[in-house]
Amino acid sequence: MIRTDFLKQLDKFELVIKKKITSSFVGERRSEFAGTGLIFRDYSNYSYGDDFRSIDWKAFARTDKLFVKRYEEDRNLTVHIIMDFSGSMDFGARIKKYEYASMIGLGFAHIALRNNERFVLTTFDDKLEFFKPKKGVGQIASMLNYLNNKKAVGVSSFENSLIKYKELINSRALVVIISDFFYDTGQIRNILHKYKKNKIVLVQVMDPLETKLDIEGDFDLVDLESDSRMHTFIDPYLRKKYFQELELHRGKIKDECVRIKADFHIVSSDENIFDVFYRILY
Repeated sequence: MIRTDFLKQLDKFELVIKKKITSSFVGERRSEFAGTGLIFRDYSNYSYGDDFRSIDWKAFARTDKLFVKRYEEDRNLTVHIIMDFSGSMDFGARIKKYEYASMIGLGFAHIALRNNERFVLTTFDDKLEFFKPKKGVGQIASMLNYLNNKKAVGVSSFENSLIKYKELINSRALVVIISDFFYDTGQIRNILHKYKKNKIVLVQVMDPLETKLDIEGDFDLVDLESDSRMHTFIDPYLRKKYFQELELHRGKIKDECVRIKADFHIVSSDENIFDVFYRILY
C-alpha cells in the first residue's frame, strides 16, 4: 500500500515550489495584458503604442474619446503529473517502483493544492489513462484510492502516449514525468523537445538493486513487460559493463535536459521521500 504519512512534511515546500516555478516564466503570478480570452479589468485612455485592436469603439461612439480595455491574465499554473505504470515499474523487493513513484506523484499533487494550483494526474502503460479527481478536499484521498487499486503491468507506449498527451496542454504548465526511463534515448529526446515550452521535471525511479547490482552468481532474468526470460551469470565484468551502460544512458538524458533547461533527478526507492523532494525543489 502507498504511504501518505510524509505529505504533511511537504507543507514546508510551499514557498519553494512557487519560487522555482515562477522563476522559469516572465512576470508575476498575475499581470496586465491586453488581448482576448483574458479577464476584463478596467479602461484606460488610449496612448500612442497601445494595441489598436483593444480600443472600445462603443465607448468612443458615446464619448468621442479613445479608451482601451485592460485585462488581467490568469497565470495560474497547472501541474501535470505523468506516471509510468508499465511492467518494468513493477520491480522491487521492499517497495515496488510504481508505489514509490505514486508517493512522488501524490507529493506533487499535495504541494499543488497547497499553493492553490490545479493538478492533472495521468498514467501510461500501453495507453494513456486519465484520473478524474473529486472536487474539494477529497482530491488527494481520491487519488490515493485510484493509485492503490492500479498495478504496473504490460508494455509501454512511452513516446506515443507522451506525444498524445502534449496536445492536451494549452496553458502555462509544470510537467512532471515519473518513470524508470528505460527507453530509447531518441524517444526521450523527442518528447523533451515537444514539451520544451513548459517547465519539465523528469524523475527517474530505480530500485536499490538496479542502482547497486550487489549480487553475483546464476540468475534467471525476466522482462516484466514482455515476460521473456534469460539465464545469465553475474560476475564483476558483467557488473562493470552494466554500470557503464547505465551511466551512458543517464548521461544522454542529462545532456538533453541541459539543452532545453529541463530538470533530471535520479532517486532510489529506499530514499526518504522528504529528502527526495528537498533535492528536487531546491
